[in-house]
Amino acid sequence: MRAAKVPMIRCLISCICVLLAASKAAGAPEVLTWEGRTMGTFYFVKIAGVAQDEKLVIALRGVVEQRLDEINRQMSHYKPLSEISRFNLSTSAAPFKISAPFAHVLRHALSVCHESGGAFDPTLGALLNLWGFGPGGVPGRVPTAAEVAAAQRACGGRHLRVTPDDALQKDMPGLQINLGGVAKGYGADETARVLRERGYTNVFVSICGEIVASGVNPAGQPWQVGIERPLYGSPHGAVLSATVPLSDRALSTSGDAHNFFRDAHGQVYAHLLDPATGCPVSNNLASVTVIAPDGLTADSLTKPLYVMGLERGLRWIEARPDAAALFIVREANGRLRLVASSRFPAFQTLEPQP
Repeated sequence: MRAAKVPMIRCLISCICVLLAASKAAGAPEVLTWEGRTMGTFYFVKIAGVAQDEKLVIALRGVVEQRLDEINRQMSHYKPLSEISRFNLSTSAAPFKISAPFAHVLRHALSVCHESGGAFDPTLGALLNLWGFGPGGVPGRVPTAAEVAAAQRACGGRHLRVTPDDALQKDMPGLQINLGGVAKGYGADETARVLRERGYTNVFVSICGEIVASGVNPAGQPWQVGIERPLYGSPHGAVLSATVPLSDRALSTSGDAHNFFRDAHGQVYAHLLDPATGCPVSNNLASVTVIAPDGLTADSLTKPLYVMGLERGLRWIEARPDAAALFIVREANGRLRLVASSRFPAFQTLEPQP
């Protein structure tokens, strides 16, 4: 959630990854659209069936960004005065009062932590900082085994609880929360909710690829969302592996192709950490895409599935009737293989895999 330094056009490609059936030619269906900045990245909104109107954009953008600013004040670990930053700095075991939305998101995160057997953990702040993927980290340095073990001892969802009256308590002074795995999905949910409350039903929202779509696109069809082909170092969204229809659902993708560094030997270390090892995940998954009823759920499920790997991840997602997943696997010969769970919607493969 820190300030982004990515050029606008490149980030829009990354954040949207959506193929619209309607063109901008004269006579095309109406669509109101705008983009803005939040959570250290860009967000994008489309409302089908509404003509582009500058005054309306200003009004809607104002209420959307007011809500997103509230979320940042609660959950951004890059803002030193946010609720989460103040809690992370506290060494007290006394209850720390937080806002109701923050408590809701954290309860959900801890529930997924429990359900996944710890494969997802919202308390990995110390480890993310150690590996250079958090606000206090040094990018590009591989920590020692002793450093990893010490940071692991400062993590663990079992050391954190949310009280019934929306307060946090930790039983370790160094415990730090990082909600990078859920906050953008929740932000997309809230953006869509704000617009629905104002009567807009055909809405597409993306916060850097965390997508919530309702109703239909300008052509009267489900929104067509692209799933990126995960190639190390390639421009964000430059090539799509597949497209999938999305309506009244949310979609989230996590992978290792962009937020990573290499050591002197070329070894890749990505931002997705395995809580069991304290190190970046080292399986053959390139990315995992989840479709779920809402952005918070979709966003939170991609991370444990990525940590679990293909076989265990498929078993776990099949046991959840509310969600489905598409795994992109890196084969030994360098090819990419797409494997979908049984409830994942029919998708169209766009590019032959290398």
